[in-house]
Amino acid sequence: MTTTWRHLPASAREIAEAATEAVTAAADRDGETYEPAVERLAAADRAGLVLGGVVRLLLEESHPDGLDGDDVRQVLERCVRSTAAWRPDVDPHVLLVLLASALGVYDPGDDDAPPDPAAIARHAPLLVADLLAATGRPLADHLSAAFAEVARTELHD
Repeated sequence: MTTTWRHLPASAREIAEAATEAVTAAADRDGETYEPAVERLAAADRAGLVLGGVVRLLLEESHPDGLDGDDVRQVLERCVRSTAAWRPDVDPHVLLVLLASALGVYDPGDDDAPPDPAAIARHAPLLVADLLAATGRPLADHLSAAFAEVARTELHD
C-alpha cells in the first residue's frame, strides 16, 4: 500500500487498510487475500458507511450527468459478470442494495431480505474494484474523500 493512513483514528485506519486490501484483492481476483480482508471490514464499525461513500463518489465521477435506471443496471450487470468467474457466490441483490444505498434511494424497511453487514462487507469491495477499473482512478483519493465526508456529516449532526 502506498498510502499511509496514520493521520486517521485507529478505527478509521482499520477501515482504510482493510478496504484497500480487499479492493486490491478483488481487482487481482485473489480470493486468499480477499477473505481475511472482508472479515476485517465486517468487524469494523462504519465500514459500510465509508465504502458507500466511495461507491457514491465513483458513480458521480463515472456519470457526471447523473444516473438513470439503465446506468445502474449496466453497472450492476458489469460487476456481476466480471466477478462471477472468481466469486460464484456474488449476490446481485446485495450489489443492488449497495448501489441504491450509495444513491440514497434504499429503504431497508421495504426490503424483505436486507443484507447483513457481513454480506455488505463481502460485496462492497467487489463493486468498488469494478467502478475503479471503469474510472481508472486510485482508491486512496476516494477513501480520503469519503472519510472527509463522514467527518463533515458527523460535525454537523
